[in-house]
Amino acid sequence: MATLEFNANDVEPTAVFEPLPAGKYLAEITSSEMKPTKTGNGSYLQLEYTLLDGPSKGRKVWDRLCINHPNDLTQKIARGNLSAICRAIGVMQPRDSVELHNLPLVITVKCKKRDDTGEVTNEVKGYAKRESAVGQPQQAPVHDQTPPWAR
Repeated sequence: MATLEFNANDVEPTAVFEPLPAGKYLAEITSSEMKPTKTGNGSYLQLEYTLLDGPSKGRKVWDRLCINHPNDLTQKIARGNLSAICRAIGVMQPRDSVELHNLPLVITVKCKKRDDTGEVTNEVKGYAKRESAVGQPQQAPVHDQTPPWAR
């Protein structure tokens, strides 16, 4: 048993978040961590992105890059993705993943059905410079009076 001094009337309930619609989103990496793979024979870089504008502003999306993996193809794909991220944000030789934080880039988000649960989840499938978002369709029209260069 735990003593609670809590009044639910004072706190907004947590909303259930549906997966984001597939599309391009302006985001920044706000957290990163190297983690071991389930089998323990490699490691992946987990990246947390925070969306910067539009109706989904503030939402989080996660990405895993298996940059140390016994499967050469898996490692090659992950390192290629990391290279694309570095080029998109202009940090070509990071020594620590924190150097990738808080720099805007455009991520392409896809929807994927999980094999184990059938649940639809988001996957990050592309990375581009912030400028590439200009003239590209975004996830939804935004009626924002902020000029594009200030977003």
